[in-house]
Amino acid sequence: MMSRPIILYAMAKNANPHNSAPAPKGAARIAAYAKTLTNSPGVYRMLGAKGEVLYVGKAKSLKKRIAAYTRIEPHPYRIARMISETTEMIFISTASETEALLLEANLIKRLKPRYNVLLRDDKSFPNILLRTDHEYPQILKHRGAKSREGIYFGPFAVAAAVNSTLNTLQRAFLLRSCSDAVFEGRTRPCLLYQIKRCSAPCTGQIDKTSYDALIRQAKDFLTGKSRAVQDAMAAQMHDASDAMDFERAAQLRDRIRAMSHIHARQGINPASISDADVFALHQQDGQSCVQVFFFRAGQNWGNRPFFPRHASDVPPGEVLGAFLAQFYDTRPAPFLILLSEDVPERALLAEALSIRTERKVEIAVPARGEKHKIVAAALDNARTQWERTQAENATQRKLLDGVAEVFELEAPPHRIEVYDNSHIQGANAVGAMIVAGPDGFQKAEYRRFNIKSAKPTPRGVAASSKNDAQSAPGGVAASSKNGAQSAPGDDYAMMREVLARRFGRLVRESGVEKDDKWTKWPDLVVIDGGPGHVAAAHQALAEVGADDVVVIGIAKSIERDAGREHFYRRGRAPFRLEPRSAVLYYMQRLRDEAHRFAIGGHRKRRTRAIGASPLDQIEGIGTVRKKALLTHFGSSQDISSASLADLKTVSGVSRALAKKIYDFFHDDG
Repeated sequence: MMSRPIILYAMAKNANPHNSAPAPKGAARIAAYAKTLTNSPGVYRMLGAKGEVLYVGKAKSLKKRIAAYTRIEPHPYRIARMISETTEMIFISTASETEALLLEANLIKRLKPRYNVLLRDDKSFPNILLRTDHEYPQILKHRGAKSREGIYFGPFAVAAAVNSTLNTLQRAFLLRSCSDAVFEGRTRPCLLYQIKRCSAPCTGQIDKTSYDALIRQAKDFLTGKSRAVQDAMAAQMHDASDAMDFERAAQLRDRIRAMSHIHARQGINPASISDADVFALHQQDGQSCVQVFFFRAGQNWGNRPFFPRHASDVPPGEVLGAFLAQFYDTRPAPFLILLSEDVPERALLAEALSIRTERKVEIAVPARGEKHKIVAAALDNARTQWERTQAENATQRKLLDGVAEVFELEAPPHRIEVYDNSHIQGANAVGAMIVAGPDGFQKAEYRRFNIKSAKPTPRGVAASSKNDAQSAPGGVAASSKNGAQSAPGDDYAMMREVLARRFGRLVRESGVEKDDKWTKWPDLVVIDGGPGHVAAAHQALAEVGADDVVVIGIAKSIERDAGREHFYRRGRAPFRLEPRSAVLYYMQRLRDEAHRFAIGGHRKRRTRAIGASPLDQIEGIGTVRKKALLTHFGSSQDISSASLADLKTVSGVSRALAKKIYDFFHDDG
């Protein structure tokens, strides 16, 4: 366990906040801090003029490390620039250098300083969980903290690999995948039993002893004894065949094939590695690709590339070392970590990971043998992935250059936000924001908005529609597609609410040091809609003080044909692009992705609403009383028309609660 660090905020004599004289910057400011420090280990933060964190570092001796920053000359340009921008520093002393290393990695991930090496994609990896806290254990996909009892199989590089492997394991071991609630409520076998992917313990199709035997086989397979399991099944298959029990022999044959399918799909399965992670880094033109391979129980469970952000002059070993510290900040390390090249302070990093995982962790750079071949294969994958990504980025940059030219932007956009709404007659309205840029779609930064102020448009008011490509640029709402003169929901009001909430928060938090992905300003905003939507967008942006954002509207023609879209920008006449224009295809892709994301959110909200009941809104009615009322009357509609006397007869409903229910459904106000 780490001891609680002591937080120190070292201030020089001229750092008095009430002093009207400006505080010195750069090396002089750092030198003033150095005089106040001790030789204890710890972590330091360099802050810029606006309070933003420029850099987070750790030191065995804070005094000696900070003293090294008091001069600019011996440092490379990146460090010299960082020193010159420093106005304040914050220090945290720790009990040891190991604790300082762990704290440094945590702060870097949380604060994302500009001058540190940053792990940009840090989603958790999925696992397969074989539960052991139920009489008939369940096998399922699991992501997040390993708080449930059971055997965890993984990690897997991608969710698709988990789903495929899970399906195969179900065929191999016939274990249930349903939830406990479904399991308890079954009266007859489900479809999975019919297609031979479950043994149906829920309805007694298999006894407890036989199911326990399947569990033991699954445990052996998950812990690396797959060959022994297959050999035992093969012997049982031959015995069944000799006894002329061909149906059972065929079942065992299919299960063996399922296990063989898993091994065939895994590719590399080294004999000398049980549990290990392999990291290979390829660096070229100032950019790096780190390829990570996962090996568990002697089996390869996939690989995944990462592209850490760093300055072009950071050496490969430093990039890989910083990457490892952040990678294992929130996940346990295996017994062995193999690297393509050495990293600074490798022994200290191994000690820190051992403390975090509470068992010995070895970090090695193999020079020969099977482990070296595996690292070489990972390095070749990293090189190939780097080349592929560079080619894709070149195409993406060319597209963004075209977007800047077509829409008359000052520079190619680095962050494009696309907005769309989805609803049915104003019900369950959801707004969606997707983000795209030089690296493609940034799905980690997507956001949905549950629209709160959407109300049906009054009768006689013209309907707002995205099919308003032929309406005037002034923003007058067009008729809906079917020519009706009333709208079930005000699409303009929904768009105004979404943009007001999004950019209102941006304006409020502008310049504030905060670990929040929603504080990034877009270079271009794209609206799925016509001139009315663009006018509504500018109205919302003006109200929150962000009207300088460039807004583009994209709307299909009145014929609804793809390729004939009209584009709208304030101060410019509507225009179209050439039917085979690459920029047109790109804008269509952005629009369609926003539409997909918005519809997905609307469907989820609508699905949740289907199971909702008016009784949920009445205080004092929980699950038991709700069930009693529905059992007695049959439906919420019958409850709403019930008399006060009838409500009092329901078990568990008191006189006061019956009056509350009656008043809820008979409120004349």
